[in-house]
Amino acid sequence: MAELDFNVLRALPKVALHEHLDGGLRPETIIDLAPAAGVNLPTQDPVELKAWFEQGANKGSLTEYLRGFAVSCGVMQSRDALERVAAEALEDLAADGVVHAELRFAPQFHTAGGLGVEAVMDAVLDGLSRAAKTTGIRWGLIVCAMRSSPPELALRMAELAVAFRDRGCIGFDLAGDEFGNPPKDHIEAFHYCQRENFNITIHAGEAFGAPSIWQALQYCGAHRIGHCTRLIEDMVIKDGKVIALGRLAQYVLDHRIPLEICLSSNVQTGAVASLAEHPFKHYLRLNYRVTLNSDNRLMSGTSLSAEHALATRLFGLTFDDHEKLVVNAMKSAFTPYRERCAVIFDVIKPRCQSLRQQLGLPAARHPVRPTTHS
Repeated sequence: MAELDFNVLRALPKVALHEHLDGGLRPETIIDLAPAAGVNLPTQDPVELKAWFEQGANKGSLTEYLRGFAVSCGVMQSRDALERVAAEALEDLAADGVVHAELRFAPQFHTAGGLGVEAVMDAVLDGLSRAAKTTGIRWGLIVCAMRSSPPELALRMAELAVAFRDRGCIGFDLAGDEFGNPPKDHIEAFHYCQRENFNITIHAGEAFGAPSIWQALQYCGAHRIGHCTRLIEDMVIKDGKVIALGRLAQYVLDHRIPLEICLSSNVQTGAVASLAEHPFKHYLRLNYRVTLNSDNRLMSGTSLSAEHALATRLFGLTFDDHEKLVVNAMKSAFTPYRERCAVIFDVIKPRCQSLRQQLGLPAARHPVRPTTHS
């Protein structure tokens, strides 16, 4: 039987739900775009620049981790730059074996060059559409508001996201430093999304505890939670095993709330002390709706395949575990039910079966495909 090595995991049909557009640029692209954008770089060498971003991210602080975004966002201030970055992001994800990707960004950070937020959205969506035609990858765009922004601006971003829903914008997110910026401060933006039957995901439980997750769910109506590492604080652990769940942890489990887990960045931002201590292992064992994500490929020096490989090395994941994580992610995607079923049964399951045969593994017992309607 072949080993479950990196090449196998790269061939695994993967789903990326938590991927920041401005955190995954190619170093070569940053170097190309920097002169016109007036951005000074520490080096003109792509290898050295990549290392510079990764160095800045590995300081155990969310504040330090975010500093590199001043550079990446700085070069994304023109229509051509935004379209190029968006197209390259999908191309790189497709090359890594991703079959469905949901990329997120904050349009408000890309207006310094004179573009309005609507023009920013046009450029990014055009880039994603162009890359999808050449790669075949499925995609969606999520608009982020920032916790530290005025509530009026968050509402404006929610309205912007909904306005572009027919062009491929599929969700609304709240990102940024959790300390002193509770999600309920932006309640009007979330109420607007709820009235419009629009998808919501929120960064929560990364730099602040379980109350942040509770607010995201019960005040703001989040359908998915980004990171959610601090949910472990609502669990009782004895001898390395969870022996009891608090009311919030039980609610998240019972209601199948998807958790967008990002192993590498969670250590780099200080959300967890070490990879070995990451609560992912408990979430997976307890059958939470866990998904694996790369968050910021450039900053974290990673890829989605690398995150799957990391989980294998640390937690002993089997092929069944990896397939489950991918199916979990596709079930949780912000795309229509019929499309989710099509990707699972026409793309993920057949490709996983082919990999099983290559590895000498027994065939999986597949569930019956559900009946879908237009």
